[in-house]
Amino acid sequence: HYSPALERVFFKDLELPLPKYRLGIRSKAPILQGDHTGRMLIKIEQILLKELPYCVITQGDTNSALAGTLTAEKISTTKNFTGISIKTAHVEAGLRSYDRSMPEETNRIICDHFSDFLFVPHQKEKNTLLKEGVQRSRIYVTGNTIVDAVQDNLSLAQKKSRILKKLMIDPYFYALLTLHRQENVNSKKVLRNLLLGLGKIKKLIKLPVIFPIHPRTKNLLKQFKLKIPSTIRVIEPVGYLDFLLLQANAALVLSDSGGVQEESCTLKVPCVTLRKNTERPQSVDVGANIIAGNDPKKIAACAAKMLKSNRKWKNPFGNGKAAEKILKVLLR
Repeated sequence: HYSPALERVFFKDLELPLPKYRLGIRSKAPILQGDHTGRMLIKIEQILLKELPYCVITQGDTNSALAGTLTAEKISTTKNFTGISIKTAHVEAGLRSYDRSMPEETNRIICDHFSDFLFVPHQKEKNTLLKEGVQRSRIYVTGNTIVDAVQDNLSLAQKKSRILKKLMIDPYFYALLTLHRQENVNSKKVLRNLLLGLGKIKKLIKLPVIFPIHPRTKNLLKQFKLKIPSTIRVIEPVGYLDFLLLQANAALVLSDSGGVQEESCTLKVPCVTLRKNTERPQSVDVGANIIAGNDPKKIAACAAKMLKSNRKWKNPFGNGKAAEKILKVLLR
């Protein structure tokens, strides 16, 4: 993320040290995937050859994760004459949407098949990797670090965030919306359909929809000359603690984010996924999530259905000890 509201605020809110290195490499256009990843490969290679780490840990399915994994692996192919070998570990391994039109799907598949350590959230992802021919000895079921983050920071959010008061909203009397994925917002037709569906929601669920708008979505709405329905309350992007509190107190979450699906499941808040598939099927299996796609009528119907859901599901993404388990494996 390149907006200060979506980047530095995390370090400030969570009292974390700033990174030693920051590449600041932005994508020039969605179609220039090779350019974006290639420039990262060059910069990351310089850093790894300077630092010579034992292991590079990549998280998730971004171009950054792909670049980190590829760079470490390519350096390691020179071991016979340089003596340099860098291990790679993929956190959130084994996730599959089976939709190769998503850049994230390609990224996660490559990271998984090149990594030495694969840390999967659930037995389901382990089985996926075994079917793809990944060695059993490389796979570790740890749960997902998102659960760690939610559990570690929810009390901090309750203590520090004033977002509900600032927005003058009451707990459980609003729905929360996020929308940013390339396949949704880069298509005028898909984005228009999503807006039509979201516009119908208030009539069915009788709740206002709070929308912290992503900079990419904001720019594309302007470019496509599309208007957000008046029933949706648009606000500027918020920090992690503010968002966590908004999420924990929402009656319903609507999102195209993978991480938000897991956070909502952990927080016991019903979620409507604004995509045609998910790489987090466990959230659907336990009744915490429903796939609405981009059909306007289905979005509204799914929202009404999930609002009535029982929130007593068991969280399938772990017990909040994923980071501890990952570190134990790497240190061993």
